[in-house]
Amino acid sequence: MEKYLEIVKESYANYFNYLVDLVTSLHWENYFYGLIIVSLAVWILELIFPWRKDQKIFRKDFWLDTFYMFFNFFLLNLIVLIALSNMAEAFFNDILGVVGLSVQSFQLFDVDELPLAVGLLIFFVVSDFVQWNTHRLLHRVPFLWNFHKVHHSVKEMGFAAHLRYHWMEPVVYKSLLYLPIAIIGGFDAQDVAIVHFFALAVGHLNHANLGWDYGFLKYIFNNPKMHIWHHAKKLPSDKKYGANFGLTLSLWDYLFKTNHVPYDGRDIELGFSGDEKFPQGFFEQEIYPLKTKS
Repeated sequence: MEKYLEIVKESYANYFNYLVDLVTSLHWENYFYGLIIVSLAVWILELIFPWRKDQKIFRKDFWLDTFYMFFNFFLLNLIVLIALSNMAEAFFNDILGVVGLSVQSFQLFDVDELPLAVGLLIFFVVSDFVQWNTHRLLHRVPFLWNFHKVHHSVKEMGFAAHLRYHWMEPVVYKSLLYLPIAIIGGFDAQDVAIVHFFALAVGHLNHANLGWDYGFLKYIFNNPKMHIWHHAKKLPSDKKYGANFGLTLSLWDYLFKTNHVPYDGRDIELGFSGDEKFPQGFFEQEIYPLKTKS
């Protein structure tokens, strides 16, 4: 146990140095400035092409979502990703080491031998499918749904709502994502940054005040007109656990019949049953799932 705690401790220490470097140096895969640039770009699109024209520029909970965006993206998400990845690798290697194996023993192929574009496409599709399934779990398992309610407490959609979520969510997502990605293996941070920024941009657009669906591409990529129905307060009985679970790709929802876009949802009510009693502040929302029975 001491070994794993030391790994987490070292991950956090290394992350602080990484964060300082992130803020003080400029390079194309810089997550700090990448988030700012993507956020400003999508916000400008909202201002130029607003879907709900009467929605204020600084909509309800704009600043709360902005705080969530930076808190989750930098202070939590990347730390959790680094710490969990390092600890999970050590844990699984220790278990497999008993029989003379390691996680790398299950690696299906060496992506370094593939063209970069092919390797990244495989990484993107596999990770998106795993996250689609994880998202479904967040809606179906009562214990996890209590955490996911934070994200669904959004009452007015805007780009920053993308990263309003409880700190437990990346723990669930990254834990379930680790093994499939480890089996693929071979990616470095610079390569993954391409996929990361693409997913970030699509996620921001999905939550933005934009009435777009990308035409025939809506059957492949998630979009604002589709994702707003994921946040609908009222859904038909056959969608009681939700619909439109895709993060970047809508493809999975159409393939597995979890899609639901009955009509233009511009003015539908957002939220979930009983959300009028849901806490409004950051700290209250963070502790809500911890003191709520499933």
